[in-house]
Amino acid sequence: MKRSEQKIQDTWKMEDMFISDEAWEKDFEKATKMIPHYSDFSGEVSKDKEKLIEYFNFNDEINLLVERLYVYSNQKYHQDMAEAKYQAYSGKAQKLTVDIGSASAFFEPEILEMEEDTLLSWMQDDRLADYRRYVGEILRGKAHTLDKKTEEILAKSRKMAAAADNIYSMYNGADIDFPVVKGSDNKEIKITHGNYVPILAGEDRELRKNAFKALYDTYGKMKNTIAATFNANVEQACFYADVRNYPSSLAMHLDGSNIPVSVYDNLIDVVHENMGLMHRYVKLRKKILGVDELHMYDVYAPIAKAPKDKIPFEKAKEMVLEALKPMGEDYLSKLKEGFNNRWIDVYENEGKRSGAYSWGAYGTHPYVLLNYQGTLDDVFTLAHEMGHALHSYYSDTTQPYINAGYRIFVAEVASTCNESLLIHHLLKNTDDRDTKAYLINHFLEQFKGTLYRQTMFAEFEKITHHMVEQGETLTSDLLCETYLNLNKEYFGEEMVSDDEIALEWARIPHFYNPFYVYQYATGISAAIALSKKIMNEGESAVKDYMKFLTGGGSKDPIDLLKMAGVNMAEKEPVQQALNLFGDLLDQMEEIVK
Repeated sequence: MKRSEQKIQDTWKMEDMFISDEAWEKDFEKATKMIPHYSDFSGEVSKDKEKLIEYFNFNDEINLLVERLYVYSNQKYHQDMAEAKYQAYSGKAQKLTVDIGSASAFFEPEILEMEEDTLLSWMQDDRLADYRRYVGEILRGKAHTLDKKTEEILAKSRKMAAAADNIYSMYNGADIDFPVVKGSDNKEIKITHGNYVPILAGEDRELRKNAFKALYDTYGKMKNTIAATFNANVEQACFYADVRNYPSSLAMHLDGSNIPVSVYDNLIDVVHENMGLMHRYVKLRKKILGVDELHMYDVYAPIAKAPKDKIPFEKAKEMVLEALKPMGEDYLSKLKEGFNNRWIDVYENEGKRSGAYSWGAYGTHPYVLLNYQGTLDDVFTLAHEMGHALHSYYSDTTQPYINAGYRIFVAEVASTCNESLLIHHLLKNTDDRDTKAYLINHFLEQFKGTLYRQTMFAEFEKITHHMVEQGETLTSDLLCETYLNLNKEYFGEEMVSDDEIALEWARIPHFYNPFYVYQYATGISAAIALSKKIMNEGESAVKDYMKFLTGGGSKDPIDLLKMAGVNMAEKEPVQQALNLFGDLLDQMEEIVK
């Protein structure tokens, strides 16, 4: 289907952001002309409170404008990527954000040079109330901020420090060339990043095995080079942690969201204490597949039949609304508003970006991109993305712009909470054995992929960064040995940890964004704890949960989740999530007896 053939009601309403491309161009010109005015504030914001207030108002105005320009151009591009016009728009908007970053770079160092007592007394002015948290965060970083000259040198070094990531991205994204493989039907398939996991989730075991071996053979040919980029990336992270007076690279990366290192350690500890559950799941998978040996290329193989009936989009919306009834009337009315007012771009068309996401700009409603095919997984995706959308909606309509954006640590909580409510609702309302098995396994797979796998990645990062901090060099042999040992520990004795899996570290781009992936595991843990509270306690739990949704970025992530009734500084939420994993395992084992 061409974009022009889509029904209007099935597309997102971009006119709610800009009425026309001409309006976009007009605002682009306006923003471009505003940027030079940053110089009016340099050297002045620390001398005059009125000038500081004026700066904040100006900075909000231009950032709001540029955010909207950027989001509009990208969403228009994503709906049909053959439209070069919007790719050009996106590039222009991206340049504006870079220019703003350069033009406003004076602000934080200038604020930090002020007498702290003077700054804090200024911040008592009601006109600066919205900015107290932002300024507080700048002051919190003071212990790790160096003198002006050193900061300038460090800023200039950033581009050089990104080289390892850029080199790896270029190899992994552009230069890598996977071979053609054959399955049991003797048909040839060329492996790509896009089709590798779908191949591993297919039923042809010979194809799975050949694809698995071919993929890692390809990485193996470059393993020493990739190890060098991996090592260089860890070294740059450890360098910045050292010069900024952090005890470790881990501590520095968590400090941005004010997350205690104990949260990271607790996650790894609790997962280790519950490793037996993962080993049970591996054993169950082996039993259902009926194989003598379970290999790493069997990890995604289907063990439950997906329902064959296609679910029309109207039905999917009804299913989500029904499942989210425990969230209360206000939440449901906002959900209906999104469904009825074209927040969602529903179906696939030629040139449309694959996958799904929720996005938007402050001051407009959120938008959701789908490629809806009518599967049960697509219904989960709808619930998930609308969870993101409503989190943004409540945050944006409650918080001032400066405090509306929420941290990655909490970003997956609302979306996964919706999925959890949906799966519990569907399980409660089906007697069909196959459907039940499919739903339970869907949930089990989430635990395997999001809680166990991401924690394994997180532990690998912790070990490798510590090695570099101790003066070791991360060679390909050391990385492979470390990774293979972890893989054996996490998957247990029922899994054959094939030699090739030792190279998996080489294909994970997230490792170049250090200590990021653990947040997927903490996110699912918090979401499951919250969905359980909502189902068990009803209105009082929803009331607390709404404080979290409306909180945006007004508090640290840990404090926001505490408002909802979940304390991620303790082990309990992760343990609760894994208790549910155990319960679901019991049910699945009962079904396949």
